[in-house]
Amino acid sequence: MPRTNRLTPSLIRAAASLGIAALTLTACGSGSGSGSDSAGDGSGSVKVGLITKTDTNPFFVKMKEGAEKAAKDSGAQLITSAGKFDGDNAGQVTAIENMVAAGVKGILITPSDSKAIVPALEKARAKGILVIALDSPTDPESAVDALFATDNLRAGEMIGAYAKASMKGKTVKIATLDLAPGVAVGVQRHNGFLKGFGIDEKDPSIVCSQDTGGDQAKGQTAMENCLQKAPDINVVYTINEPAALGAYTALKAKGREKDVLIVSVDGGCTGTQAVKDGKIAATSQQYPLKMAAEGVGAVVKYAKDGKKASGYTDTGVTLITDKAQAGVASKDTANGLDNCWG
Repeated sequence: MPRTNRLTPSLIRAAASLGIAALTLTACGSGSGSGSDSAGDGSGSVKVGLITKTDTNPFFVKMKEGAEKAAKDSGAQLITSAGKFDGDNAGQVTAIENMVAAGVKGILITPSDSKAIVPALEKARAKGILVIALDSPTDPESAVDALFATDNLRAGEMIGAYAKASMKGKTVKIATLDLAPGVAVGVQRHNGFLKGFGIDEKDPSIVCSQDTGGDQAKGQTAMENCLQKAPDINVVYTINEPAALGAYTALKAKGREKDVLIVSVDGGCTGTQAVKDGKIAATSQQYPLKMAAEGVGAVVKYAKDGKKASGYTDTGVTLITDKAQAGVASKDTANGLDNCWG
């Protein structure tokens, strides 16, 4: 089991609010901070680029806040960009090109399309830019210098094991509300859930699978579609907590919110509160502030000593629930709310 890295409430409160504009580059942090003139612009500050999948998901909002604080603390200049939607590869390619032109020393990216983004990343690396994937790996993983992320397979496995223990041998009818085809983080969480539950993709207990893009409204629609197909669903796996809350809304409209088990991944404050309120049974909590802060630190270090970060750094995951199950390690929602984000 991967180590658990806890974010303290003081760290979360210290993160400043960050203005976000999709597909526009905005500089924050010190424009004339200390450090070598690695960006080549005469400002004396190291330029760090951060590209997220979207600017609407609370996970990526907090990731940007973590990067902003780390950049400010280290005297670096942060340049940010985001896709218009989850899966906007073209937008991320444009952002990479703009950041390279702006003279960044390193790029941190949560790839929307783990394969399609590779050529643009290779061009950036060929210019000596350190490229680090956050949260989601590229395909192949060697397309970047390093990966700082949750073990998403393990995160899914934890909620799968929890769901199996919670059902205690009952006949299950499972709906999976997934992300989108080909997105590594979605595939890993989905496969992890199946592994934790002890089933494979063709198991007849899986009665419905729908993509949600990690969006609450689409999660609600997906759940409505699944209930039409299989009204007796009693277990729902969701890619993230917005999708889970959409599923809960659809179930409540049918009077099913009390007898369907919903499990998810993320650990945002809204999602963790939903666990406390009984809307979601359990969630695997991850730590976007830590991913971003460590990524910025790696770029600044590279600017100073020329040593590139490499390999995979596990930034931790914890199962959060108030209904613990025997044999499944977990923390309660008090712990989860102390360490949540958003």
